[in-house]
Amino acid sequence: MSELKKPPRPRCEHCQRPASHCLCAYISRIPNRTQVLVLQHSDEASHALNTARLAVMGLLNARLLVGEHFPQLDDIVASAGRVLLLFPQRQASGAQVDAVSTSSSSSSTGEPAASLLIVPDGTWRKARKIVGANPVLDTLPRLSLPPGMPSEYRIRKTNQPAAVSTIEAIARSLSLLEPEQSFDRLLAPFRAQIAQQMQAMGEEVYRRNYTNR
Repeated sequence: MSELKKPPRPRCEHCQRPASHCLCAYISRIPNRTQVLVLQHSDEASHALNTARLAVMGLLNARLLVGEHFPQLDDIVASAGRVLLLFPQRQASGAQVDAVSTSSSSSSTGEPAASLLIVPDGTWRKARKIVGANPVLDTLPRLSLPPGMPSEYRIRKTNQPAAVSTIEAIARSLSLLEPEQSFDRLLAPFRAQIAQQMQAMGEEVYRRNYTNR
């Protein structure tokens, strides 16, 4: 006699988390002058800790595309004012500072120049595949984050000490591009999500698997 399958847990239609762990109360709608376009690798879309989706939900001027090859990118880039790719520089240079200062310059009308920040989302290998599959991305000036505080992603194992989650990378990038305002509120659902996961696994499991990295 086959075992009865448990019905799927009800999920929040907005944040896609289990209803018992809904994060909507922590999500703010933060105005951002720099449009954010997240290119999420399809393997990441169903990831339980999908921080890119939380980032897009928390910003007024952001959207998310899922896949690996994005044929619409050429038109998106062509129609934008100043476009930056959030990705490590090919080699150490002053391009990072130039990219930030140029993107925040004013137009001839005195208004801030329109700008777009494109963010590949996935592991480094998957992010590189996205860049490789979309040649227009390799023509863009790159914004790479300077060294900063360690990631708050305490339940992820990585051999790269400077690595941060996608939502943290977006918040830090916008803080560079728009220093007149704080984007710390963007991280509220991310922090709540990490706390939920740590509580679910228990202190002993957390200490055994994540505190001696």
